[in-house]
Amino acid sequence: MYFTMEIIHFPAMRKLIPGLLLCAVSALFAGCLIGPRYKVPSATADMQPLPAGYKENPDRFKGGAGWKVAQPSDAMLRGDWWKIFHDPELNALEDSLNINNQNIKEYFQNFMEARALVGEVNAQLYPTITANASYLRSQSATGSAGSTGAVTSGVGSGVGTAVGLAKSASPVTSIMTALNLSWEPDLWGRVRNELRASQYTAQVSAADLENERLTEQSSLAVYFFELRGQDALEKLYEDTVEADKKSLAYTQAQYDTGIIDKIAVVEATNTLQNAEAAATNLGVLRAQYEHAIAVLVGTVPSFFSMPPKVLTANPPPIPVGLPSQLIERRPDVAATERAMAAVNAQIGMAEAAYFPTVTLSTDSGFQSDAVSKLFDSNNHTWSIGPSVSETIFDAGLRAATVHQYTATYNSDLAAYRQTVLTAFQQVEDYLAQVRILSNQLLQQRGAVQSAEEYVKLETDRYKLGIDPYVDVVTAQTTLLSDQQTAIDVQIQEMTGAVQLVEALGGGWDRSQLPSAHDVSKWPSRSESAIQQ
Repeated sequence: MYFTMEIIHFPAMRKLIPGLLLCAVSALFAGCLIGPRYKVPSATADMQPLPAGYKENPDRFKGGAGWKVAQPSDAMLRGDWWKIFHDPELNALEDSLNINNQNIKEYFQNFMEARALVGEVNAQLYPTITANASYLRSQSATGSAGSTGAVTSGVGSGVGTAVGLAKSASPVTSIMTALNLSWEPDLWGRVRNELRASQYTAQVSAADLENERLTEQSSLAVYFFELRGQDALEKLYEDTVEADKKSLAYTQAQYDTGIIDKIAVVEATNTLQNAEAAATNLGVLRAQYEHAIAVLVGTVPSFFSMPPKVLTANPPPIPVGLPSQLIERRPDVAATERAMAAVNAQIGMAEAAYFPTVTLSTDSGFQSDAVSKLFDSNNHTWSIGPSVSETIFDAGLRAATVHQYTATYNSDLAAYRQTVLTAFQQVEDYLAQVRILSNQLLQQRGAVQSAEEYVKLETDRYKLGIDPYVDVVTAQTTLLSDQQTAIDVQIQEMTGAVQLVEALGGGWDRSQLPSAHDVSKWPSRSESAIQQ
């Protein structure tokens, strides 16, 4: 069904135009908002309640002498979360990452694009005004009988024949200027739902940006402690090589004086060579961690280096808060929830297609055959033409569209709840990791002390000629293995602490998510400039 009413060159209608526009504006704001009302759904299926506390919280395990979480009265992490590790070098690297990381910049520009799309949709709520001007000078042919004709020529025996006696009329000039206004009032909320969907999508992009920022920050801290752990291992093997060199020199002297057999020298040489080879291999991972850090802070690896420094840090107390707070602190959870809200608005867009579309248009201008007379009042022209259109048959297209967005919403709801479950899993995983590894590290350091005493006693027995040198090698191998295990556990404990902070959402919370008003703001000059 299509209905058009057009009024042209009717002077009395000029006074009615402002009233018609006012009525249209009133209709817009009084119009219906089609679609389901959005309400944030339960974070768990079947309305399952959230736990009162984390199962793996160290405070729930009696007798643990290792790592502890922060007291409940301590404030949750805010902003620069990495500062709880109290490492100035890490702080400087994180500051550089926040400025120069290219992945963060990419996500920021994606957010700016989403904000621009909000502006594009918002423009649909307002009229479109266009101005045009034209100049036309034309001339037609007039026949001998006074009617317009055409001059042609025929080709036959080589002689041209004129059809009718034609002559040229005087040239005609037409100059016209016009201003056109066209507007489709959002009576059923299609554009408003689309605007909401674009705003929610921009919020999704903002949450994705914060999630990417947290991921990059966490990766940097993990690589940092991994690299310092490699430094600790290199220091261990450096000390081991020096000790093995001394043992070899002592054994060689014993052999040269005929006290021991050559097999002891071979065993000491082999022990030294294995230690040197293992020390050399440690350089591979260290170089890779250093290169990864360089890329994270936006630097070419060839220009970046970090002097060796042994890992000595221990995980600080981390405020884990309550499980109910986790949903408000994870940017990925916020992103999936906002995605649901966007699709809910898209359902309203699809349902609004069932209702008719109203378009208001008006033109006003001047037309004359001379520029000097163009703007005379007698040459003023105008027209107004509201129209209404409604789709009668579309073979189920609109219904299918509604079903599509409904299915998408249900899919996003499942993704939202899965994201929440994964968030709880990660927090429990890293709570358990840090708690268990902290206790293991205490035990492993006890094993290192026993191994050191074992080496001392066995070395004394060897020097007294009681035991062969192979027993010393066995003791040294045990000590080196225990020392390496202790450093490995310390590295895992520190990286687990970083990953726990990431699982808790870092220093972010939902209050930092930009509002619908914020994402609708016009970008600044620097934000919209082309980057070089």
